[in-house]
Amino acid sequence: MTDLTELVRRTIGFDQHVPPLTEIIFALGLSFVLMCIISAIYKRTYRGADYSQDYVHTLIILGTVVSVVIMVVRGDSATAFGMFAAFSIIRFRRSVRQSRDIGFIFLAMAAGLGVGARQYELATVTTLLVCLVIYIFSKADVFAPMRLSHFLRIRVTNDVDYDTAFNACFEQYLTHRELISVESIQAGMMTELRYNVSLKDESHPGAFVAALQQLNGNNRILLTAAASSLVMSE
Repeated sequence: MTDLTELVRRTIGFDQHVPPLTEIIFALGLSFVLMCIISAIYKRTYRGADYSQDYVHTLIILGTVVSVVIMVVRGDSATAFGMFAAFSIIRFRRSVRQSRDIGFIFLAMAAGLGVGARQYELATVTTLLVCLVIYIFSKADVFAPMRLSHFLRIRVTNDVDYDTAFNACFEQYLTHRELISVESIQAGMMTELRYNVSLKDESHPGAFVAALQQLNGNNRILLTAAASSLVMSE
């Protein structure tokens, strides 16, 4: 195994002071693969309605170009200073809608820097571990806030004790509820309750509404879906 590793190192040229063409090709290929992994994780964990294919392509281009730049300026302080001056005038022309987009930009740049500095193992292991953690956190919904799924309006007659009448039904069908207003309507003959709620099973709201109607005497019930915060881009 040691002999095989040494053969690969000599063939690619890892031991040479100046990277040969074979190592440059290897570095560019590795950088491209790492950028594709980062982009795939970004796509799989993206939450929102503004997914941009252009941004994903930019991650791949950015990381690969950073690798090339670092290989060019490595060991040459004058060139490095000139490249730093050139990069300082570059601005992103796309507004970043989510703070996590900036994090992925830095992750792509860090991986590109590692490859360009010939720290191939560090760049590969770090990228894979960070992407794995991001994926696990996304799938486990770690640090997720309580999400609103629906707005609920219930009309009841004045003889209904709305403080307790719906508690059992709410416990059965809801994960979260918040009473936001109580309004007297129809010249004081009825009361309208407004809630922010989160259904346990959002695919079958009809059963919840039917259960409520049995408790409020078949008076009006309005269940409106809230804007989804978990629109996944496939």
